[in-house]
Amino acid sequence: MDSPVAASLSDSQQRRLLHKLDLFRLQGRDRRGRAVLRVVGKFFPARCVRVEALTKYLEETVFPKLEDQKFAVVYVHTGVRRSENCPGISALRSVYGAIPAGVKRNLEAVYFVHPGLQARLFLATFGRLLFAGGLYEKIKYVSRVEFLWEEVRRKELELPEFVYELDDEMERRPVMAGYGSESDHLRIHHGAPFVDPAAVSSYSMRCIA
Repeated sequence: MDSPVAASLSDSQQRRLLHKLDLFRLQGRDRRGRAVLRVVGKFFPARCVRVEALTKYLEETVFPKLEDQKFAVVYVHTGVRRSENCPGISALRSVYGAIPAGVKRNLEAVYFVHPGLQARLFLATFGRLLFAGGLYEKIKYVSRVEFLWEEVRRKELELPEFVYELDDEMERRPVMAGYGSESDHLRIHHGAPFVDPAAVSSYSMRCIA
């Protein structure tokens, strides 16, 4: 996450940028009545924000709102690009490690919208190693927005227009139907995901875009 751009901004400037971009928003509830934290991956300015500033922003602005209530995360992966929006594996581990224990206990589900094949392969292979405490088991892939509304109250959650645009594109191009499809989940054998080692080796551990 460190870059010349990030180095030129103070921590307070970086935190203001995160707030302005509306990366994290507590909005609405899911079908089980849990609060929803919406996270839009495309809004994350990886080149401009250091992990320390991100962690500080979460500690001051987001975590306090989640300490006393059960919640679910809607993570929108639509449009995420490795060169622009990916914080890197070490940053992800640092941020996850900074989440207070009470907040981790309150997190009951993660709806992963529009996952790419690389994201699914990466999480199936390394998810349990990177995210202790059972977070990996809470992830539910959502291939289309219409399926998200089966889990989340539609009238209470706002999504960016580009999320719907990808859904429309998949509708017009059936060849894209496998983009994050539930039916494409990796096969599980005795609790461990089956992944072709040759395929996994070709993916960068820097990002899961």
